[in-house]
Amino acid sequence: MDGDLRNGDVAAAISSNSVQYEAREEAEAGGSLPDEDQMVYLVPFRWWKDAQDSSSTCFRQGVPYVATTLSSYGGPLKLLNIFFNSDVAFSLKKEEGLLCNGKNDEVGVSSRDYALIPGGMWLQALKWHSELRNSEKETKGLPDLEYMSDVYPLQLRLSVIQETVALSVKVSKKDNSCECFRRACKIFNMEVEPVRFWDFSGQTTLLLLNENNKFVKGARKQTENELLLELQVYGLSDSIRPRGAKQDELGQYTNGFVNCFSMNNSVLIHGNSYESGTLGLTGLQNLGNTCFMNSALQCLVHTPKLVDYFLGDYRREINTANPLGMNGEIASCFGDLLKKLWAPGATPFAPRTFKTKLAHFAPQFSGFNQHDSQEFLAFLLDGLHEDLNRVKYKPYFEAKDSDGRPDDEVADEYWRNHLARNNSIIVDICQGQYRSTLVCPICRRVSVTFDPFMYLSLPLPSTSSRSMTLTVVSTEDSLSPSTYTVSVPKNGKLDDLTRSLRIACSLGDNETLLIAEVYNNCIIRYLEEATDALSLIRDDDRLVAYRMPKDVGEAPLVVFMHQQIEEKCISGVPPTNWRLFGVPLVVRKNLLTGTDVQEIYEKLLAPFLVPDEVGVKDKDGLESDKSEVAFDSYKTCDSRFPQSASASGEAIVDISHSGFRFYITNEKGADQGPEILKDEMLNSIPLTGRRYVRVSWYPKNMKNYNLKNLSPLPVVSPRGFFNKRPEEFVSLYKCLEAFLKEEPLGPDDMWYCPVCKKHCQAAKKLDLWRFPEILVIHLKRFSFSRYFRSKLDTYVDFPIHDLDLSPYIARKDELTSHQYMLYAVSNHYGTLGGGHYTAFVRHDGSQWYDFDDSRVSPISEDKIKTSAAYVLFYRRVQKS
Repeated sequence: MDGDLRNGDVAAAISSNSVQYEAREEAEAGGSLPDEDQMVYLVPFRWWKDAQDSSSTCFRQGVPYVATTLSSYGGPLKLLNIFFNSDVAFSLKKEEGLLCNGKNDEVGVSSRDYALIPGGMWLQALKWHSELRNSEKETKGLPDLEYMSDVYPLQLRLSVIQETVALSVKVSKKDNSCECFRRACKIFNMEVEPVRFWDFSGQTTLLLLNENNKFVKGARKQTENELLLELQVYGLSDSIRPRGAKQDELGQYTNGFVNCFSMNNSVLIHGNSYESGTLGLTGLQNLGNTCFMNSALQCLVHTPKLVDYFLGDYRREINTANPLGMNGEIASCFGDLLKKLWAPGATPFAPRTFKTKLAHFAPQFSGFNQHDSQEFLAFLLDGLHEDLNRVKYKPYFEAKDSDGRPDDEVADEYWRNHLARNNSIIVDICQGQYRSTLVCPICRRVSVTFDPFMYLSLPLPSTSSRSMTLTVVSTEDSLSPSTYTVSVPKNGKLDDLTRSLRIACSLGDNETLLIAEVYNNCIIRYLEEATDALSLIRDDDRLVAYRMPKDVGEAPLVVFMHQQIEEKCISGVPPTNWRLFGVPLVVRKNLLTGTDVQEIYEKLLAPFLVPDEVGVKDKDGLESDKSEVAFDSYKTCDSRFPQSASASGEAIVDISHSGFRFYITNEKGADQGPEILKDEMLNSIPLTGRRYVRVSWYPKNMKNYNLKNLSPLPVVSPRGFFNKRPEEFVSLYKCLEAFLKEEPLGPDDMWYCPVCKKHCQAAKKLDLWRFPEILVIHLKRFSFSRYFRSKLDTYVDFPIHDLDLSPYIARKDELTSHQYMLYAVSNHYGTLGGGHYTAFVRHDGSQWYDFDDSRVSPISEDKIKTSAAYVLFYRRVQKS
């Protein structure tokens, strides 16, 4: 370790690693393993070096040592001496002239050069070699080589040789198993070739910096001047060799590559066997409705640069002083989770620690209710950004308008100000910038601002997909009611419905439609505003469209509601309840007298008349209408019918208005007002412009009309288990165009014009200005309105390999690629009330996997596109 290493950091590092043996014993007893960061790995130097970028600063952190034997025994008795001595002893001395950098190819070429690296570095190198091998297999068609490597622990005793300022290292038989000790003898055999070490873990540096050789508190000491250190040895196994390998190649690092990723071979790590090549293919157990969290996490932990970042030393960038952050706890918890998911041999586990931390900082995600994966993703990305923000003190900048300046100048100013306050790995790879243009509708003042975005929430454009069923009732001619099903845009207006219905029923130029909702045989609302959204109409509503002439002047709307006796007389007891039935009939007329009411109502009933039926004979052999016979049974027992005395003294019923009786009522038909008599003048028109009349039907009338046409209306959109709607189709580019379309601001989101000095509904236009390296696209499948919530199952055709956003970028930058490739998808299956989240992830270059909580399985690429796609994850593809 070079001089830039702070003593406190070194002390902390060796403190955590020196207690590795104790932590491991406790972990094995408890069924868990220590954190990967706390482990130190002994690996072939060349294997580690190949995985590093030549410009990486990691090379400067390595401290080189040359090993020399301390044993005086040699020659043919060496093995016998080792057997009796039970120790392998050697010294490590700094080699000041041996520089380690990414450009010196001579360093680390020998198979006897080793590196001590922390667990994070080991995971990064392991991932790099895995991706390299998969890439070579695709491009060059290389066959799978049958290699297997293992990871096994090795206990070392370290002490400082004061006279030579060197380290004494002993590998004791009593500290290690026989097999591990045998391997150590071969690794540290210095008779054939010199052995060199590069320490990147900081373990040796602390011992040499400490003048008094006093070990940190809590370190595991065997004697007063010995420290026990556990190494994880990797890539130096001789238990399995490549097919055709020679005996002297055992334990050697061959051709700079440790082939440990054959899908058919197992690797032993920490005493467990696992399928090699499965890095990152680890599921997450469902804790109870936590599939939303598992889906989003799997997409994030497979984001390329994010994986490399959290497998590295990300903790040095944790900002615990940020008041907008979470004391670095979310970042630490996410980093630990990612490392567990990418650890070789990992099995599905329950993310309880992460879920507990999430509920602590975001109570809306506490408990086990269903949540939205996109809302969780937005919170997590923002939390990671604030926890890892490199800016300790945020400067204040006043947002300035463009004021006619060039867009490039204004955009760069906004971006510089943003980076001065927000600078993290999330900003580096996930944040872009868009231009927002507002135009005042009054003075035409233009305001241009630039804002960052973490993801794009794209609307799903409407298609002619919503079928609506209505009943059309004529008010002027003898046409019978007819039912029409029309197709309208899902997010259309009432004007769209009226236009479609006008065409369907061949409405004349001098006619108009009055659409109303009927509930419990009453009109509960009139749909008269052309700009009202169709989303206000539910699928189970019942609508009727009244067909009436246009030129009616200021005539009031007369609404007729029908009522009948609920049941017949029983044991001479008259019925007591009247109930409404059928669809209300309406007309726009100036009605002056009760006679006008009678005549217009009978005219409205004309389409419902049935031909005369053959009567029945009475007891004298004369024909009489069956309805009159039925009516006679009522007239003798219902005292509410007006009666008068005949010449014989018998009571008779005065049937006026052809058997109908009319009463003034309210809009609900609940209150029965005064009766409308035949020649009586009507009262003045109510202030509402509508007059409600309740009509009482008697049995004599019921037989003369076909009441089936007045029966309950069909619902707007019938639902059923077997009722399948045609699948909608829309391209991702159409969604993007809908997002960028100019539209007026809503009444609740008005803009204050500095020229007009008042709030106004300005026209807003968004343009994409700067794309991020990782582009997250949220498809707005869930819609919310005043009355209901629903999910849109529209099939979105999104590109997998070649998303070209060049036509949608307002800033022309020929140096930056605007080509993207899909690498992950968060899916939502089911409805809004109950559903399930999964994730599709591209892994190892071209293979896709389905992450369904703890289950991980391969999936073909042609199955990635579904109507369940909810959040899309794209990465930029660099220009060739």
